[in-house]
Amino acid sequence: MQNLDQQAYIAALEWHLDHGANELVENSPVTDRSAKIVLSDDQPVIEKNKNVIDTDLLPEIQEINIAGSTQLKQKAYELAAKVSNLEDLAEVIKNFDGLDVKKTATNFVFSDGNPGAKIMLIGEAPGADEDRAGKPFVGICGQLLDKILICIGLDRKSEDINQAVYISNVLNWRPPGNRTPTPQEMDIALPFIEKHIALINPEYLIFCGGVAAQTLLHSRDSISKLRGVVHQYQPQTLQTAKSIPAVATYHPAYLLRTPSQKAKVWQDMLFLKNLMRK
Repeated sequence: MQNLDQQAYIAALEWHLDHGANELVENSPVTDRSAKIVLSDDQPVIEKNKNVIDTDLLPEIQEINIAGSTQLKQKAYELAAKVSNLEDLAEVIKNFDGLDVKKTATNFVFSDGNPGAKIMLIGEAPGADEDRAGKPFVGICGQLLDKILICIGLDRKSEDINQAVYISNVLNWRPPGNRTPTPQEMDIALPFIEKHIALINPEYLIFCGGVAAQTLLHSRDSISKLRGVVHQYQPQTLQTAKSIPAVATYHPAYLLRTPSQKAKVWQDMLFLKNLMRK
């Protein structure tokens, strides 16, 4: 039986693997990331990198990045405002070059499920399996999600709109190494997902994972604080769209790493089911 230290080490390794750190470069960590290792008389010597960005310039660089993302978000807003159906929205997002994750992804991942569903579920971004398949929430992660939904009578494959679920992500391209999307990426993608929600016009929303919930609820609270209550989703980029009852829960990928939290997701699903009965 594994002790607590072994479990902690395994969990740490799994976290690094999930985020794309799957190669050993040195036998010990490098504390100064700006340094490089050179050989002097056949002995390794750490030499500070002279091409490091001056930290005094960082505020200016950050301002440029923020200004750039604001312009790109405005462009996304203008493009999203022109579309009136899902097919056109998918085409617009696919041709949008304002997100660098598009350059490293294999496939565009738009949606799955029944567009007529009363429930729309939204995650943060595709993972490796989704990137290969071109569909959201597939592979082991998707299988777990399907089991969770089936437990309360919901199925993404159902043609009955009362049992169907429509699924998408805030970001439609996989970030390299399955890393967490940056706030700038989510901000740029926001007009697209809000238009997506408006076109589906669901009666209820499920936000899977903290990043998706924080983005769409415009909140800085952790997922542990956002779950367990009914939120009124109100789009930030659409003035005339109605508010929609929304619940937040843990992402299936998180449950695969932390099975002990499955009970809380079960509570969230029962909470949603009771909400739908009212």
